[in-house]
Amino acid sequence: MTTAPSMRQKMEKFIDDLQNEIVAALEQLDPNAPKFKRDSWIRAQGGRGLSCVFACTPQPGETASALQTKLEKAGVNVSVVHGMLPPAAIKEMRADHSSIPYDEKTSLPFFAAGISLVIHPRSPFQPTVHANYRYFEITETAAEGGETGKVVAWWFGGGCDLTPSYLDEEDAKHFHTSLKDACQNEELYRTFKKWCDEYFYISHRQETRGIGGMFFDDLSSEKHARISEDVVRPRTPDEIFAFISRLGKAFIPSYIPLLQKKRDVPTDHHRRWQLLRRGRYVEFNLIYDRGTKFGLKTPSARIESILMSLPETARWEYMSELGTEEGSEEERLLKVLKKPADWA
Repeated sequence: MTTAPSMRQKMEKFIDDLQNEIVAALEQLDPNAPKFKRDSWIRAQGGRGLSCVFACTPQPGETASALQTKLEKAGVNVSVVHGMLPPAAIKEMRADHSSIPYDEKTSLPFFAAGISLVIHPRSPFQPTVHANYRYFEITETAAEGGETGKVVAWWFGGGCDLTPSYLDEEDAKHFHTSLKDACQNEELYRTFKKWCDEYFYISHRQETRGIGGMFFDDLSSEKHARISEDVVRPRTPDEIFAFISRLGKAFIPSYIPLLQKKRDVPTDHHRRWQLLRRGRYVEFNLIYDRGTKFGLKTPSARIESILMSLPETARWEYMSELGTEEGSEEERLLKVLKKPADWA
């Protein structure tokens, strides 16, 4: 008699398979481009991962590659790690997960598995995309000879969001509708869409990073601060895993068509604006993003994997006039970033 796979095993297989599917789809887009570099790694404290990264390496003496590929930089990373969670981290997590025992002295075993990706296309008319889906589990210390202790807390998190340099409403509607359809729950989509707009907000610029999508965290059977108890939603581990799976599988049909779509030929003006918008992307990721900050503070963290999300090139200008001309395509984007719109 075979034992049913644990949630750890199901999540691990799901993210490994999804990573393979997404990388294959991206490589098929541009058969003449270099393949993604596969970097398999082992975490000394426990766990493993696979970073799949795309970049065009410049030739000796050059600062940029002459290759004109569809993608400029991309990464699709998977990590499956485990270890001991210190009391300080446990105390912070108890705010959303009261079932975790805490006594100021005892560390607890944890397990975390997730997929994280960022795609930066070369054309200013093709949007950057980010996605992340993860599972976190905390257990009691295992009895001597046992593999894992009793699960005391578990939750899922994730989301997917789009960051264009130039607004294409057709793209926005397609992307958001794909996520909404995968969500299969109007109220959850609206809740997580609003959360996404709030999370990816660059407060010192008073604008969002992009045109949003969905963002959520701490999704479990416990009461959730952002979701009314009256809302019908997935609650069991299997129900939430199915929800996460639908969203993950929706990535390719939500985004790849945007890269296949015929676009205008960009000018130096369009490239300049794209690099300025990428500067905003860098600002958010280094100043506000919780995952980046957590990773940089983690001992023995894989810095290259954490900073994979940053674009290869970006630009900052002092008091740039771009985006200030009334009626321009640049101003049209900024209006939406200042006041998020409903796309689905």
